[in-house]
Amino acid sequence: MSASDGMAQGHAPLGNFTGGSNQVRVRAYNERLVLSLVRLHGAMSKADITRRSGLSAQTVSVIMRSLEKDGLLLRGEPIRGKVGQPSVPMRLNPDAVYSFGVKIGRRSADLVLMDFVGQIRLQYHVTYAYPLPDKILQIITSGIERLEAQLSEAERGRIAGVGIAAPFELWNWAEEVGAPADAMEAWRDFDLHAEISARIRHATYLQNDATSACGAELVFGVGPSYPDFVYFYIGSFIGGGIVLNSAIFSGRTGTAGAVAPLPVRGRDGQTRQLLEVASIFVFENLLLDAGIDPQPLWYSADDWVDFGEPMTRWVDDTADALAQAIVAAASIIDFGAAVIDGGFPPWVRKRIVERTIEAVRRLDLQGVITPDIIEGKVGSQARAIGGASLPIFAKYLTDPSVLFKEV
Repeated sequence: MSASDGMAQGHAPLGNFTGGSNQVRVRAYNERLVLSLVRLHGAMSKADITRRSGLSAQTVSVIMRSLEKDGLLLRGEPIRGKVGQPSVPMRLNPDAVYSFGVKIGRRSADLVLMDFVGQIRLQYHVTYAYPLPDKILQIITSGIERLEAQLSEAERGRIAGVGIAAPFELWNWAEEVGAPADAMEAWRDFDLHAEISARIRHATYLQNDATSACGAELVFGVGPSYPDFVYFYIGSFIGGGIVLNSAIFSGRTGTAGAVAPLPVRGRDGQTRQLLEVASIFVFENLLLDAGIDPQPLWYSADDWVDFGEPMTRWVDDTADALAQAIVAAASIIDFGAAVIDGGFPPWVRKRIVERTIEAVRRLDLQGVITPDIIEGKVGSQARAIGGASLPIFAKYLTDPSVLFKEV
């Protein structure tokens, strides 16, 4: 589950601009830039946007009037200073745009409806023994119908599209998810993007699930505070990503940030891959070994209970493995932070992060500048939120890396 496997499908990548332009031919980009700045900084006045965008005051005025007319921006209460005209802050209209985000996991799928400011309005959760193409198609199509039925006709008309966050090469995980090998082989020649696009009326986008989670953390989480971080998302299998200069770094082959194969040493002294220690499927097996039903792990990521000794063992082992992975990553790149999140409640994430900090202190850190080890802010729905962001960025916003640079 690499955070860099593949580009989002469904739209061409946006240009990496460093500021606005007053040329009429790129007015669409300037509108995206204004919307993106307001999304990042909250309510902003014309003067604030002019200063941060590099656009002329006249251009900003025209754009803001147009965006307000289209219902994308809402006018706030005037702020009166000592001299001159009062400043009028403008903010995003949460109800202006909606987007569906889909997370396809090894044990469950989530469908969310997200608004223009990144808040989940509606959600739909389904569990299964293992994912099969026909089952996933049915979940997505029926789930969209189910959630759309709760919207008005006007609200349905404001849906930007569907973003799907899915693990790539699902056929490789038959043994780990307990599925017959021939059943999972159905994914090998299955074009998920094309099949979904043929069944729904909305524009469809596809991205690796860990990439989506990392992107959600960059845009809606710690991104504004840390331009460089290594990201770990603990799902059925662990995945991750690398953010450099406020942009996801994919590397020469597109596999940078594939943290799952990192070699770590377990409590038995044997070296294995990170995914074989710090993944929820490992916790599932520990519960089975203890005679405990693991199904509650998949009912709701926010409703776990404390499973006692098996959970303590898994948290400690996960933290030890993450500590080794973080120190290895920090020895190569001077990250500002190591961000840990996953498909579990905040209290579980907090325990893992605290244990990881303790585990790092026990390692030989000579020559290593350790990053801040922090909790992710987006939470268990990071993959679905990242997926839902794809249509919104494609149609309304701009390259997130632009937003973290002063111009």
